[in-house]
Amino acid sequence: MALTSRAARARSTADLALHVHDYRPDANGSRRERLTALAFIAPALLGFAVFYFWPTLRGLYFSFTEYDVFNRPVFVGLGNYRAILEDSTFWNAMLVTVEYVAINIATQTVLALLLAVLLHRLTRSVFVRSVIVLPYLIANVVVALVFYWMLDAQIGITNQVLGWLGTGPVAFFGDQNWAIPTIALVNTWRHLGYTALLLFAGMVMIPNDVYEAGRVDGASEWKMFWRITLPLLRPVLALVLVITVVGSFQAFDTVAVTTSGGPGDASRVIQYYIFDLAFQRLQFGYASAVSVVLFVILALVALVQLRLMRADQSDVA
Repeated sequence: MALTSRAARARSTADLALHVHDYRPDANGSRRERLTALAFIAPALLGFAVFYFWPTLRGLYFSFTEYDVFNRPVFVGLGNYRAILEDSTFWNAMLVTVEYVAINIATQTVLALLLAVLLHRLTRSVFVRSVIVLPYLIANVVVALVFYWMLDAQIGITNQVLGWLGTGPVAFFGDQNWAIPTIALVNTWRHLGYTALLLFAGMVMIPNDVYEAGRVDGASEWKMFWRITLPLLRPVLALVLVITVVGSFQAFDTVAVTTSGGPGDASRVIQYYIFDLAFQRLQFGYASAVSVVLFVILALVALVQLRLMRADQSDVA
């Protein structure tokens, strides 16, 4: 009996070993899966290499040269970067850009938070969300042109309404004090719905049990917003702020369509200054150096934002 039971255990162990061997991953299957995955991501990798990585490397090289397209690049070392330190137009463009970013981000973030809370607490209608995101789907050049006509000091409907109210016409795009705030608010209008939907998606991930516990404790909607929604929304809010800040520093098309950097240099943001250097003055080497400086600034800004807002940590249990 002992020998029989021992033989039976040996056979069962051998059968188990055979089954385990059968379930081992197939090396050829894994290789096929990797090749399939590479085939799917190859178009994106090719587009990234051709349209982003290679131009970035060439721009970095041109930043150390004098280059005007018609002649071969002449290596000047750090000459372009030293020139930036003494370029008053560059520093004015940075100040104008910072003003634009401050107005745009402040208004866009506050209004988007308010809109996202209303969507989350009052309605989750797909139709309402579609209407809210509709301005973002319109080309920025089209939006800029429509607002340019609406806010025109002579024929714009906005100034006509102000005239009916007894207020004189305002040159929204033609006044040095109004140009940047107007451009910032126009872009806020366009991006508001998209930013609100990103924040709304973050709010949906917050467990409803937390809000129910707050109601049981007698907390008002205002207190739950400050004590529950904002702390738990912090990682998503940090990501949204990085996206919006980086995007705001790259504002160009609205300025190009409406003011062309004027009046004077009042709306000459840094991206428009780079465009002016490269395609109007043909100083591609210097424009590349300014682009590299802007890239470094944006990388540092994004890093500081993520660190300060602890974007890699979540309070959702």
